[in-house]
Amino acid sequence: MAASPAYGEEKGGSSLGEPEYGHDPASGGIFSSDYKRHDDLKEMLDSNKDSLKLEAMKRIVAMIARGKNASDLFPAVVKNVACKNIEVKKLVYVYLVRYAEEQQDLALLSISTFQRGLKDPNQLIRASALRVLSSIRVPIIVPIMMLAIKEAASDMSPYVRKTAAHAIPKLYSLDSDQKDQLIEVIEKLLADKTTLVAGSVVMAFEEVCPERIDLIHKNYRKLCNLLIDVEEWGQVVIINMLTRYARTQFLSPNQNESLLEESAEKAFYGSEEEDAKDTKAEAASLAKRKPYVMDPDHRLLLRNTKPLLQSRNAAVVMAVAQLYFHLAPKAEVGVIAKALVRLLRSHSEVQYVVLQNVATMSIKRRGMFEPYLKSFYIRSTDPTQIKILKLEVLTNLANETNISTILREFQTYIRSMDKDFVAATIQAIGRCATNIGKVRDTCLNGLVQLLSNRDELVVAESVVVIKKLLQMQPAQHSEIIKHMAKLTDNIQVPMARASILWLIGEYCEHVPKIAPDVLRKMAKSFTNEEDIVKLQVINLAAKLYLTNSKQSKLLTQYVLNLAKYDQNYDIRDRARFIRQLIVPTEKSGALNKYAKKLFLAQKPAPILESSFKDRDHFQLGSLSHLLNAKAVGYQELPDWPDEAPDPSVRNVEVPEWTKCTSREKRKEKVEKPFYSDSDGESGPTESADSEPESGSEESSRSSSSSSSSSDSEEEEEEEEEEEGSGEQSEDKEEEEEKRTKRKEKEGSQKATPGSADSPSEEEEEGVKKAKKKKAMQGRKSHAETSEEEASGSESSSSRSDSGSEAEVKRRKVPPSSRAGHKEISLLDLDDFTPAPPQPVPSSSIVSTSLVTDLEGLTLTDTYLAPTLLSPAFGTVRTYELLHRMAGEGLSVGYCFSRRPFPGDPHMVAVQIHISNNTDAEVKSLRVSEPKPLAGMRIQEFPEIERLAPGDTATVVMGIDFCDSTQAANFQLCTHTRHFYVSIQPPVGELMAPVFMSENEFKKEQEHLARPGGGKLMGMSEIMEKLTLSEKCWSDHTIVQQVTSAANVGRVPCGADKEYRFAAKTVTSGSLVLITLERREGAVAQLTVNSEKMVIGTMLVKDIVQALTQ
Repeated sequence: MAASPAYGEEKGGSSLGEPEYGHDPASGGIFSSDYKRHDDLKEMLDSNKDSLKLEAMKRIVAMIARGKNASDLFPAVVKNVACKNIEVKKLVYVYLVRYAEEQQDLALLSISTFQRGLKDPNQLIRASALRVLSSIRVPIIVPIMMLAIKEAASDMSPYVRKTAAHAIPKLYSLDSDQKDQLIEVIEKLLADKTTLVAGSVVMAFEEVCPERIDLIHKNYRKLCNLLIDVEEWGQVVIINMLTRYARTQFLSPNQNESLLEESAEKAFYGSEEEDAKDTKAEAASLAKRKPYVMDPDHRLLLRNTKPLLQSRNAAVVMAVAQLYFHLAPKAEVGVIAKALVRLLRSHSEVQYVVLQNVATMSIKRRGMFEPYLKSFYIRSTDPTQIKILKLEVLTNLANETNISTILREFQTYIRSMDKDFVAATIQAIGRCATNIGKVRDTCLNGLVQLLSNRDELVVAESVVVIKKLLQMQPAQHSEIIKHMAKLTDNIQVPMARASILWLIGEYCEHVPKIAPDVLRKMAKSFTNEEDIVKLQVINLAAKLYLTNSKQSKLLTQYVLNLAKYDQNYDIRDRARFIRQLIVPTEKSGALNKYAKKLFLAQKPAPILESSFKDRDHFQLGSLSHLLNAKAVGYQELPDWPDEAPDPSVRNVEVPEWTKCTSREKRKEKVEKPFYSDSDGESGPTESADSEPESGSEESSRSSSSSSSSSDSEEEEEEEEEEEGSGEQSEDKEEEEEKRTKRKEKEGSQKATPGSADSPSEEEEEGVKKAKKKKAMQGRKSHAETSEEEASGSESSSSRSDSGSEAEVKRRKVPPSSRAGHKEISLLDLDDFTPAPPQPVPSSSIVSTSLVTDLEGLTLTDTYLAPTLLSPAFGTVRTYELLHRMAGEGLSVGYCFSRRPFPGDPHMVAVQIHISNNTDAEVKSLRVSEPKPLAGMRIQEFPEIERLAPGDTATVVMGIDFCDSTQAANFQLCTHTRHFYVSIQPPVGELMAPVFMSENEFKKEQEHLARPGGGKLMGMSEIMEKLTLSEKCWSDHTIVQQVTSAANVGRVPCGADKEYRFAAKTVTSGSLVLITLERREGAVAQLTVNSEKMVIGTMLVKDIVQALTQ
C-alpha cells in the first residue's frame, strides 16, 4: 500500500492525493497533503461559536497527550487566549504552557493578554496565565515575570500562590541576578499557613537559596504541624529539607552512646598501665559532657513524621525512613523497619531503591531488620538485580544464631538457572565464612564440593572465593590446593585459572611435587592463554625458580623467553623486570639478594566487605546514594554541631514584615479553617516550645470578635499573654466561651424567629454616644484613650444586652500593655446589634443615609480609627432558594440582612424566609450535611419543629464565605424530604460598612494605591470610567444605588461631585475604599482600592451596573 510508510509519522501523508481516512485529526489518520493539515481545526478555532472552539481545543490537547506535534496551530490557538468562555481559556492556557517556550516570538505578542489574565476573577485562569508567562524563556520579560510572581504571592487563592512558588525556580534559572528579590517572595510564601502552598515553596527554597537556613527558623514548627496534611510530593520535599535543617540545629541524640562505646573499647584493649594514665582524663571528659536532653523541636519533628510511615506513597515512607535513620536515637530507629519491609511488596523499581537503602542501613543497624529476615528470602520471580540486593541484605544480617538458616537458603539458590545470581550467592557464602569463624570450615567444604559442578561458571566463582578463604589458614588446607591444581586441565575461565596459579605459586612449599608439573603444563599452552593467566604463569615461574631452581630453571627461562616476544607490552615488561630480578648478572645489582623476600613475602588475608559499606556518607534515599557517586545538585548532609545553636530563634513571634496592619493578620485567618482541626488537635500534645504558636492563633481568633479596642493591638497583647501564662489563658477562654453560650441560649429563648421589631432608636443613641466619646478621647493621651475605650464599650454592651440576640466574646487586656502600641484601633459597635429585621420599607432610606452623613462629621484633625457602622440599608433584595414547585409546596427565599451575625462577626448573616404552601403540617425543618468548600463554615439555624399550613417562619443562619463569591452548598431537610440548595453571595454582601474621617480615608487610599510603597504591599487600584444613567444624577440617588449594590458606609467629603465609601470584608477585615468622581455631564470615574484584587474587580462591575442601568 502506497501510503503505509507514512502512516503514524508526524507529517504522514499520501502522494496520491487520497482522501482523509481518520475522522478525528487527533487519531493519526492519513491526510491528503501537508499544507492542508489541521485546516478543519483552524476553521473551528476561527469560528464565533464557543462550542466549536471548545471541541477544537479538546482535540488539540488530545493530540498533545498522544505525543503528536501541534506546534503549527500556535497562531490559531493564541488568538483565542482572550476568549470569554472559561473552559476554552483553560485549554488554551494548557496548550500555551506546552509550546510557549518553542514559539517565543508569537507568545510575546500576546503578553498583554496574559497580564490581563493575571487579574481574572477565576483562580484557574490567573494560575494558568502565570504558568504561561513563566514558560516564556526570554530575558526581556524578566521584570514582568517578577512583578507577576510578587502579585500572585499575595493572591487570595492558595492555588495561585502555589503556582507563584512553582514559577520562582523558572525565573531563577532564567536570570539568577533576581535572587535577592526572589528570596523576599520565598520568605513571604514560607509564612503561608496553607498546606497547598507549603510543599511548593519549600521546593523553591531548595532550588534558589538552600543555604538560607535562617528563613526556616520561624516556620519550622508550622511546617512540622502542617506536614501530615501536605500533598505527598510536598511531604517528600519538606522532610528532606527538615532533615538537613535538624542536622545543623540540634545535637546528635547518640553522642553519649558513642562516647561510652569509645571508652569501653579503650578499657578492653588497653593495657593496665595505659588504663591508669587515662582513667582521670576520661572521667573528666565524661563529667564535663552534660547528659543529653532532646530538644523539644527535635522531638516535634520525629513525632509528626512518624504517622507518615503508613503513607501509601513509597517516596514519603522512604523520606521518613531516611529522616529517622539520620536524626533519631538508636533505640527509636527500629520503627522504620516494618514500613520498609512493607514496601518490598511493591513494584520491582520500588523494591530496588528500598533494598539499596536497606542494604546500607543493615550494615550499621543490623538488629533493626533481624525480625524480618524471611522477608528478604528470594523468590524465583524476582529480577536478578533484586535477588543480588536481597543476598546483600541477608549476608549483612547473618550472625551465629541465624547462619545455619541462611546457609540452607544459599544452598538452594546455587541450583538456580540465573548464573549471575549463583555467582553472587557463592560470593555471599565466602563473606559469611569470613565474618563468622565457626562456619568457615563448613563453607569451605561446601565450596570445594561445588568444584565438581558441571557448570564452569559456578566452579570458577568457587575457586576465586576458596582462594580468598585459603589465605586465612593455608597450612591446614594443602589437600584442597592439590585438588584445585588438578582443575587446571578442565577450567577455562581466565579468572579461575589465574586464581589457581596464584594459590600454587604462593603456597608452593606445601605442594613441592605438583607445582613444577603445573608450570610445565602452563608453559605448553602459554601462547594461547589470556593476559591475566600469562601474568600469573610468569609469577609462578619466578617463585618456583627461587624455591626449587633445580627442577624449574629451564622451564622458567623458556616461559620468560616466550613472554619477551608477547604482543602485550605489560607481559613483556613483566618478563624483563623478573629476569633482571631473579637471574643474577653483573648489571642486576643488589636487588636480586632480596628477590625471595619480594616474591614470597607474607601477604595479609583479604577482607571480604560489603559494597555498601562506604555509601552511608550519602544521604539515604538520594540519587547520589543510589549511584554511589555525587550527582549534580546533591547537597551534603551536614555534620551534627558540637554545641546546640540558640533554640529561641524558632520561638513563634510575629515577624517584622507581618506587623504591617491588623488587616493582614485578619487576611491570614481566612485560610485558618483549612487546617484548623489538625492544629487544634496537635496544640495541647506538642512540646512546650510549640505552645505559643497554637496559643497565638487561638488568641488572634478570639481577639477578632472582641469589640473593646483595635484588632491589631489585642492580637499582639494576647500573644504576649499566651507566652507568659500558657495553659491558664486557655482555661480562661474556655470559661468565657461557656458563659457566652449560656447567654446565647437565654437570648434565643427570648427572641422569636419571626420578630419584626427592630430597636433602631436605641441603636442610633448608642452610635451617637460612642462618637461623643471618640471626640473626647482625641484630646487625651494614648494610654488614657485605650482605657476609656475599653470601659466605654463594656458599659455600652451592658446597656444593650436586652436588645441584642447574643453577646460577643470579649477578653480583658491590662491597660498598661496597650499604652505602648500606636497601631490603628477599631471601635466595634457590634454590641448594639438588634434582632434580625424584616425588609425595611423605602421610607427609612433617608434617615439611615442622614445618620451615616452625620456620623462622618468631626471637628478634630486627629487620626481616627476606622469604626464599624450600623449597616446602611437600601432596598433589601430577596433571592429564591427553593421554588414551591421543586419544594412540593414549601417555598424558601433568602436575603442578606446586613447585620453582624450573632456570636461570630466573621460570618455573613443570611435571613431565610420559609413558607408552607401545602395543606399539611411540615415538621423538623433543619439544615443537614453542609458541604462548604475548603475554609468555608456554615452555622445552621435552630431546627423549626412545626410549621402549620399557610404559616411563614423567618430564621437567620451564618455563613463564612472566606471573602469568596463561591456558593455554599447544604441540604434543607424536613421530616420526609431532603432538598439540595445553595446560597451564592453577591460580592457587595461580603463586606461590612466602616466609618472613617476624610483624612483617614486619604491616608488609607494612599497606602492601598501604592504597591510596595506603604505598609501594605502588593495591593490593587482599579479604575473604571462610566456614564451615569438619568435617574442617577442626584446625590441621594447615587448614594442609594451604591449602598444597595454593596454594604458600604458613606465617608464625608469636602469636595463637590465626589463620593466616598468605605467597608471591610467580613472574614479577613480587608479594607475596601470606593471613590466616585463626577466629571462633565454624566461622565464619572469609579476608583476601588482593595487588598483583595478579585473582590475589587467584581465590585467595580456591580457598582457600574447599578449606576448605568
